[in-house]
Amino acid sequence: MNQRMLGIIDATTYTSAIEDLTVNRSMAAVPFAGRYRLIDFILSNMVNSDIDSVAIFPKYQYRSLMDHLGSGKQWDLNRKRDGLFFFPSPHLNDQYSEFGSIRQLSDHIDYFLRSKQEYAVIANSYTVCNIDFKDVLAKHVKMGCDITEIRKDGESLQMYVMSTKLLLNLIHDNNQTGYKTIAQVIMDNTHKLMICDYEFDGYVAIIDSTESYYRHSLEMLKPEVWQQLFLTNRPILTKVKDEPPARHGQNAVVKNSMIANGSIIEGHVENSIIFRAVHIGKGTVVKNGIIMQKSQIGEDCVLENVVLDKDVKVGSGIELKGTSDLPVVLRKGTVQGALMKS
Repeated sequence: MNQRMLGIIDATTYTSAIEDLTVNRSMAAVPFAGRYRLIDFILSNMVNSDIDSVAIFPKYQYRSLMDHLGSGKQWDLNRKRDGLFFFPSPHLNDQYSEFGSIRQLSDHIDYFLRSKQEYAVIANSYTVCNIDFKDVLAKHVKMGCDITEIRKDGESLQMYVMSTKLLLNLIHDNNQTGYKTIAQVIMDNTHKLMICDYEFDGYVAIIDSTESYYRHSLEMLKPEVWQQLFLTNRPILTKVKDEPPARHGQNAVVKNSMIANGSIIEGHVENSIIFRAVHIGKGTVVKNGIIMQKSQIGEDCVLENVVLDKDVKVGSGIELKGTSDLPVVLRKGTVQGALMKS
């Protein structure tokens, strides 16, 4: 089934529930698991499923997303034929606010008309999993389905497989049918389309709020979760940053934590995820924390149940304590307390 599927990633979703992390970026570009962005997971799933033409439909704050993905080289999508495509929304009105907007797809119908793939995979950009779409397609074809919806424990993952021909028909007939989204097609029981389910039994994390981001981030520290998500034969690919290994000070203590390249750890880090180029000062204790790229934490601080976005600076002697249900979140570039000496 090689080269039979077209990849479509809807990156238009916005929700105020995760606003602290999406002020300067789209949900698709939110950093996750120490070195990745959320979109890396679904994009890697597609590439690992032999999909070599992927269209991304962003809407809000997509500069950082485009910077991260670039030409698609890290995913082997920098091709002369097919490859990676960006189709930003030409409008910001309500017709484009729902996932799987048919109007959004219709504005770029030329892409679908010139595509040679027989089937299409439509997915969101904020579901973390490792799924083989070839298995989904095999069941879709075997059962003679018109649309297959991927589910986890009976709940929709907002991932669909259908023929490219059917997708084009839905776009062309939009004015007659009144369907605004793919989900509306699935929920309508008056048409004659055969709708099938595919139950996925692997690990799934849906990142749709700050709380779910925090909870699922810390799940990455569990070996049983990591082993389901990061598979040798189905790697999660991302933009590579060439930085030196993490450096641990003489009195540093690190327990059950993930420390990315370029970080300098001089304090105590426990049950936390530390992204690249983070500096944690002497005497500082970080527990149950998510510390993103290039953040700097001074000396003798206590940080528990926190999420620090990129480039946050925390002065010495600062105490920040949240709860597992309500972590303290500092937005990108925040300065907390007196500035440290660099």
